[in-house]
Amino acid sequence: MDPIGKKLLDVAEKELGYTEKPDGYTKFGEWFAENVDADHDSYFETAPWCDMFLAWAADKAGVTDAVGQFASTVEHARWFEKNDAWGSEPEPGAIVFFDWNGSNDIDRIDHVGIVTKVDGKKIHTIEANVDGVHLKRKVRDGDVIAGYGLPSKVKVTAAPAAPEKYVPKHAAPAPRAEALTSPASGEQNLARTESTPGGPATDAQGLAAGGQDMVLGGLVAFAVVGTVALAVGKSAAAKVPASPPVRVRKRGKHHRRPVALPADITPAQLEAADASTTMMPVISAAVAAEAEDREFWGRIEHLKEDQELAFWDSLHAEFTAPGESAAPPAPAERPAAPSGGHAVPTSLGS
Repeated sequence: MDPIGKKLLDVAEKELGYTEKPDGYTKFGEWFAENVDADHDSYFETAPWCDMFLAWAADKAGVTDAVGQFASTVEHARWFEKNDAWGSEPEPGAIVFFDWNGSNDIDRIDHVGIVTKVDGKKIHTIEANVDGVHLKRKVRDGDVIAGYGLPSKVKVTAAPAAPEKYVPKHAAPAPRAEALTSPASGEQNLARTESTPGGPATDAQGLAAGGQDMVLGGLVAFAVVGTVALAVGKSAAAKVPASPPVRVRKRGKHHRRPVALPADITPAQLEAADASTTMMPVISAAVAAEAEDREFWGRIEHLKEDQELAFWDSLHAEFTAPGESAAPPAPAERPAAPSGGHAVPTSLGS
């Protein structure tokens, strides 16, 4: 007997006597629609159920990989053939496929069942959807059998093993104190330190080899972590926009003298705007000051150009001969920047 087919028979025998409902409904078709058909098509609830019963029984017996799950008898037989599990010799537990026209053509298969016993040329079976509506035992002649599917010959592929998880070395348990202080451990640690390119020389002060390695290892780790942190900080500073997200600003460190407010702006409005100012990213004070400095000088750069133009206009006016057209008057001279600060015109409003 086919050992896998035996498990299938144990489940099938418990369902003998089942009859479909008057409208063709079966619990096996409903199960197939819910668990096998990707579209959950309700058609299977009332469809011919000889092969869907085998799919249900295979699931209950835990042998789906060796029996298959099909509603089409032709596709089921093709599956056995593809898996080198198709044959012409009957045995109990085999899946038997019928062609009522007596051919051996898989494409002409009409029906399917399970072999329970072989008696000469007579094949005893359990079949679903037989005699119209029943799940029952039958005895068949060999001349209507197209072939047999042999579940034990299906090569079941084992489920792939779970991928091995990578465990970094630094995640290993910390060594015990005696391991760190033992002479053997000290010698090993010292050897590792000396083999490192650019590693420190032997301690001339007479420190123990193991203790020296621990101290130097800590310093190296601190330097590495510090270097990484500095690189991350520089990367974050490089992402700071040239124009910081400050919408309205009162007098700041660049404004050494009071600034006249526009007529439509009051100090209260400035206070309210200042309170709702978008906070700058959390960066160092030096980076924040530099960002503000770039914004300030970018906004007053054109004022420097105006001042230089006024200077050349004044020279031109001094050397213009009488009778010639005079140059337009120069704009009012801007106050010079006090030492260590930036000059700010009184017309700036933000």
